[in-house]
Amino acid sequence: MTTLMFQEIGESGDAVARQLSENAEPLAKLGARLRTLDPPLVATIARGSSDCCALYLKYLVEIVSGVPCASIGPSIATLYRTPMRLEGGVSVAISQSGRSPDIVEMQRAARLGGALAVALVNDVDSPLAREAELLLPLCAGTERSVAATKSMIAGLVAGASLVAAWREDRQLADALAALPGILRGQGTAPPAAMLERLANARSAFVLGRGATLAIAAEAALKLKETCAIHAEAYSAAEVLHGPAELVAPGFPVIAFLPSDAAREGMLPTLTALTKAGATVIAIEAGGIDEEDRLATAKVEATLLEPIVMIHRFYRLAEALALRLGRDPDRPRNLRKVTETV
Repeated sequence: MTTLMFQEIGESGDAVARQLSENAEPLAKLGARLRTLDPPLVATIARGSSDCCALYLKYLVEIVSGVPCASIGPSIATLYRTPMRLEGGVSVAISQSGRSPDIVEMQRAARLGGALAVALVNDVDSPLAREAELLLPLCAGTERSVAATKSMIAGLVAGASLVAAWREDRQLADALAALPGILRGQGTAPPAAMLERLANARSAFVLGRGATLAIAAEAALKLKETCAIHAEAYSAAEVLHGPAELVAPGFPVIAFLPSDAAREGMLPTLTALTKAGATVIAIEAGGIDEEDRLATAKVEATLLEPIVMIHRFYRLAEALALRLGRDPDRPRNLRKVTETV
C-alpha cells in the first residue's frame, strides 16, 4: 500500500527547493524590515503541527538573536477579548490552511496591539495570508493526507529562513540551500526490527532538548494521530522530574539527539531511563541504522538538524501505522482542517 503520507514525505525536498527559490525576494525585504524594527519580542500564533513549528522558531530566535520568543494562546483574542500590548514587536502566525478562525483573530489582535504581523502560510489565498503585513508562502503544494508532513517541514524551513534573513546569518542560509538535496536523499525505510520494537507499544515518551524539543512534540503528535499510540513529549531536562515513574520494562523512549550543546545533557538521562527498563531508540545525525538507532543525514548548521530528523521520523511513523493495520491518511477522529473558535 502506497499512502499519501508516504508520497508527501517524498515531496518534501521539492517543496523546500520551491520555497527557497520563490521566497528569496520576500525574505530579503522581511530581513531588512526586522533589522530596522529591532523588535524586543517575537510572539507566535499557531496550533497543532504548526505550533511545533512555532516552538522550533522560538529556539532559533532565542539562540541566534537573544530576543525572547513566546507563544500567545489564540483564546486571549477569541474568548477573553484582551487587548494585546505588542508595540514594536513581531507576531508570526504559522498555518497550513490559514483558515482557522481563532488563528486569524489572534493575528488581527496582534496587529491592533502594535505588532508587525508576519504569516507563514501554505494557502496564499486564505484569510490569514490576506490579513498579514508580510507573507512568506510555505510553497508545499496541496497536501491530501490528514497527517501533515511536507507542510510541516516547509514551516520549519520558513522559520529558519526568517531567522537567517533577519540576522544575516550566511552559514545558516547556505545550509538551508543544501536542504532540498539532503531531504531527497533520505528515502530509506526504517529498520524492520525497530518497527517490531514499537509494534506493541500503547504509550511512549518522545524526548528532545533545545531545538529538538519542538520535533519531539511533533513526533508525539504524529504517533497519536497515525498509530493511536499515547505518546508524550518532554524535554530531557524534565522527564526525570516525575514522568519517569511511568517507565517499566520495555517502555519505549524515542530520543532526538542533537549534535550541539544540548547533547551531553541528554545522555545521562537516557542512561537513567535505560536502567529503569526503557527501550530507547535514538534518532541522530550520521552513522547507520540499527534496531535502536535511526540515522539521519548530516547538515552544516546544527540548528537545522531537527528538520532532517523529523523528515526521517515521518517514514518511521508511516511504516509503523501500516504495520499496525492503520491508514495514516485517514485517522478515525481527525480531519485536515480544524476550525477552532
